[in-house]
Amino acid sequence: MGNVLAVSPSGGSWWTRRRRAALPNPGSFDELHRSCKEVFPQQMEGMKLIINKTLSRHLQISHQIHMSTIGLSGYHFNAKYLGDALPGAGETFPLLTGDLDNAGSLNAQAACLLAERVRSKTVFQTHHSKFLTWQVDVEYRGEDCTGTLTLGNPDIINQSVILVTHFLQSITPRLVLGGELVYHQRMAEEGAILTLAGKYSAPDWVATLNIGYGGAHASYYHRANEQIRLGVEFEANTRLQETSFAFGYHLDVPKANMVFKGTVDSSWCVGGVLEKRLPPLPLTLALGAFMNHWKNKFHCGFSIMVG
Repeated sequence: MGNVLAVSPSGGSWWTRRRRAALPNPGSFDELHRSCKEVFPQQMEGMKLIINKTLSRHLQISHQIHMSTIGLSGYHFNAKYLGDALPGAGETFPLLTGDLDNAGSLNAQAACLLAERVRSKTVFQTHHSKFLTWQVDVEYRGEDCTGTLTLGNPDIINQSVILVTHFLQSITPRLVLGGELVYHQRMAEEGAILTLAGKYSAPDWVATLNIGYGGAHASYYHRANEQIRLGVEFEANTRLQETSFAFGYHLDVPKANMVFKGTVDSSWCVGGVLEKRLPPLPLTLALGAFMNHWKNKFHCGFSIMVG
C-alpha cells in the first residue's frame, strides 16, 4: 500500500505542511498565564515613593521608599544594565539587575545570549547578608518550540538539588502544548512531579490550562475592546485540598491618562487600584484599597512614581 504520509494530493505530509505554516515560537513556560495575570491589580499597603532615573541608554537606577503600618518598612535600591543585543521584541541582552534593601538583602539576576537561539539566566538571592538561594537556567528557543532546563540550589555535601525542565511546542498558529517536570532530592528524600500544559490563543481571548499531580491552574483572558480587558483564574491544590477562584477587570481610559484594575475572589476579597499619569510631568499616582470580608481586614495604599 506504501506510505500514505509520503505523498498526498495537497502537496506533502501533514508534518511537512505544518512546517511550511511557519508556526510562531510559543514563548516561555513561565509566561503561559501572563496575559491573564496582567489584568489583576497588585495589592498595595502603606505609602510608597519610587524614583526612576535613566543615566544612559544602558544604565537605569531606581530608589524605592516604603512606609507600612502592618508590614516591614524600608528602602530599596535597584540598578539595571541593558546591552545592545535585541533578539526579539521586548528582549535585551546582556541584562544585569540588582535589588538591594536597607537590611542587606540582595536579589540579583544576570541574563545573556549564548547563541542565536540559546539564552541563559542566573539568579542569586541573599537574606540579611546570608546566602539564601541561587539557580541557573538555559533556554532554547526554536522556530516553533521552547525548551528550558533549570538547576536550583545544588548542594553536593548535603546531596540536595532541584531540577526543572520545560518544553512547549506550537501545534497550530493558535494551539500550544507542553509540560513541566520537577525533580527534587534532599537527604534521603526524592520525588518528581509532572505537569501538562496547553494554551489556545484566539484574536480576542486566551485560554490556558496546567494540570498535574499537584493540582490544576486554569486562566481565561478576554479583550472586550481597546479599553476593557477581563481575566478569570482558577487554582486547585490536591495536596492542601484547597481551591480558589478570582475575577479581574482592567479599564484603560487614555483620554484621561488613567488605568483602573479591580478584582474579586472566592475568599470574598475585593480590591482595586487606580493609576493616574500626569503629563507632561514624569509623574504617576496610584491609589489602592483591598477588603477581605471573611477575615474582616482592610488595607489601602498610595504610591508616587517619578520617572
